[in-house]
Amino acid sequence: MRALLTARRYFDRRFYLGTSLVALGLVFWGFAPTYYLKNIFGAPQLPARLHIHGAIMSSWLLLFFVQAILVSARRADLHRRLGILGVFIAITVVLVGSTTTIGAAAREVGRHSAEANSRVTVLGLELVQMALFAGLVAAAIVMRRRPDFHKRLMLLATACMMPSAFSRISVNLTFMVSGFVSILILFDLFIIVAALVDTVRNRRLHPAFGWGGLIAIGALDLAYPIFISPLWLRFGTRLVS
Repeated sequence: MRALLTARRYFDRRFYLGTSLVALGLVFWGFAPTYYLKNIFGAPQLPARLHIHGAIMSSWLLLFFVQAILVSARRADLHRRLGILGVFIAITVVLVGSTTTIGAAAREVGRHSAEANSRVTVLGLELVQMALFAGLVAAAIVMRRRPDFHKRLMLLATACMMPSAFSRISVNLTFMVSGFVSILILFDLFIIVAALVDTVRNRRLHPAFGWGGLIAIGALDLAYPIFISPLWLRFGTRLVS
């Protein structure tokens, strides 16, 4: 029994470290041409608000990675101390993420551009993402004395930031529907694969992945038809006008 528990702990440490690296890699891949390596790719300069937005979102992903390293190194004491910083970063992620997407929609609507309706749809979806992120982080904080729940909820919260990266990854998805649907499929797969690997290794679906994953996938997938509807497009346009 002790050997089994040791093997599971070893797997968990490697699993969350690997997942954090995958998340970092996907975000870097998606945003390298326009943010991280924009000078190499010749992308236009970004306004200060987008630099702030990118730095804050990146800081959460880096924090998730560092926290996984600390757990892997068995430095739970430092992990807990750094978690205090994580609370403030999470709050900033929600505030900056929400105001940035509202501002982007308002600018496109104000210009009456061809992208206005698309930005209003993105506005709705990204606000749902921010709500899911906030709710999952809050649940993880409440469950911080239950590491099995805490780490899975934090992984799900981080997954809720991934659609923004998926929308910018240039890959040939000929087997998928294009546009928003492809992004949602990639988001669903990210969560399903993580939950499946965890379930196979531990021989059961953990409730945090079961309920948390279901809520995250269900919320965004059900939100999509709402936010492409004419009713929302009219309401959202007026909201940011």
